[in-house]
Amino acid sequence: MRVLRFLADITLGCSYILFCSQGLAVDVGKDRHFIAAVYEHHVILNPNPTTITSRQSALQLMNRNLDIYEEQTIAAVKQKAQIIVFPEDGIQGFNFTRTSIYPYLNFIPNPDAVKWNPCKEANVYNDTEVLHRLSCMAMKNQVFLVANIGTKQPCKHSDPHCPPDGRYQFNTNVVFNDSGTLIARYRKQNLYFEYAFDTPPEIDHTMFDTPFAGKFGIFTCFDILFYEPVVKLVKQYSVKQLAYPTAWMNQLPLLSAVEFQQAFAAAFNINLLAANIHHPNLGMTGSGIYTPSKSFIHYDMESIRGKLIVAKIPVITPEHKSVGENNDKDVQNSLSSFYVESSICHKKDQDAHCGVTGKATHEALPIFYREMMYDNFTLTPIAEAEGNIHVCSNTLCCYLSYQRFGLFNELYVLGVFDGLHTVHGTYYVQACVVVKCGGLNYTTCGEEVTEATGLIDFQIQGNFSTAFVFPLLLRSGVTLDFADHLGWRKNYYIMRKKGGSSGLITAGLYGRWYEKD
Repeated sequence: MRVLRFLADITLGCSYILFCSQGLAVDVGKDRHFIAAVYEHHVILNPNPTTITSRQSALQLMNRNLDIYEEQTIAAVKQKAQIIVFPEDGIQGFNFTRTSIYPYLNFIPNPDAVKWNPCKEANVYNDTEVLHRLSCMAMKNQVFLVANIGTKQPCKHSDPHCPPDGRYQFNTNVVFNDSGTLIARYRKQNLYFEYAFDTPPEIDHTMFDTPFAGKFGIFTCFDILFYEPVVKLVKQYSVKQLAYPTAWMNQLPLLSAVEFQQAFAAAFNINLLAANIHHPNLGMTGSGIYTPSKSFIHYDMESIRGKLIVAKIPVITPEHKSVGENNDKDVQNSLSSFYVESSICHKKDQDAHCGVTGKATHEALPIFYREMMYDNFTLTPIAEAEGNIHVCSNTLCCYLSYQRFGLFNELYVLGVFDGLHTVHGTYYVQACVVVKCGGLNYTTCGEEVTEATGLIDFQIQGNFSTAFVFPLLLRSGVTLDFADHLGWRKNYYIMRKKGGSSGLITAGLYGRWYEKD
């Protein structure tokens, strides 16, 4: 995902490290685990990506990146990794035109129709040198390998979707098993201003089987915000392990890479193996191995070095319950100092002044509006040491019960947005969020903030019209935390948290109303 910032300096470094953050325990079965690896790659870029080059020159650049992939695959397998995931655009880079990317594209047959091991059968197809190298990495190291490449496919003009130049160009994930056989491909559905690539004429719902964790699904970057194909993979095909190459530019306070990756794993009760590009001067960092209750992450806006993350995680099967799946009584009896239902306004109460009768209610607070994530949020300040406040927009009302601790030298607000997001993509959002502002003035609310000292116990809930709500919980230094409770009670989605090791940056419920896109 690439806008807002552009080309990076061409520098390179490689090392590996493990970052771990723990949260709730989750029942995932009897001692069934697997070891996964993701690599956040500092991709070597073409400094002039719009200039036409030769296939030989393109291969020279791609082989420099593939050399690093090979080193990191060996390092991962030394730590007993059974699968490794590399990022989107990690081999050829990005910011090409449709014409300038052509020398970087590879031909790929449909693995559903053809069984092919490029390492053993290198000369079967033309323009498959990159596939050959990836296949040999997987075979020599006996590891499942997921990578992202550009591919090409000729088409006939009788095909109504065929581009004028007579070929499709796809942003493609490829999967090799531990014998080096090509077992899956996925062509990116939701392109993010990627003018070099085509949207596939049909949606790929790509899955592959492994002996260590069963069925995996695969998708790419911007896909994470849309129903197709990933929600269908999870809901219709019951996929519980997902591989996710991405090239994501962080956007605080709601769409930092690690923040939303974790929210996605928690919301769908899945394991997510997310590999991002590493270019801090483009705002690109943030990878991880996520379960619904634990995250092994890397986020670094200072170093220019790539990072390998390796972690042992439980296999999730379709029978397992979601994290924080408690009954209504558990919710009602907890956090007795917080109001729960006495202050709830229902959907018919669509103005921001419906009555509040809960404990510790204060005089009406000011309502103001600020742009956040390019959307016009309705906001109200969190002004007291404790209390119950709410704010509404369109059909969505958000309610916050809270207690603050320590010095009150930072401005926090409760915000709501219920509308169509139209910048850098079009999709419908319903969001209830608590965010730290950039300063003490209301005009700083919605700014990108990475450090905070405010400690807040809270319960936040909203009367969402969508079933798809992603829980965001981000702390100082862009570190992750886990809610004590997540789940529905009647028509309200609730997130609750007591305690926290560092200041709160964002606590929110990010709803995607896919039907209204």
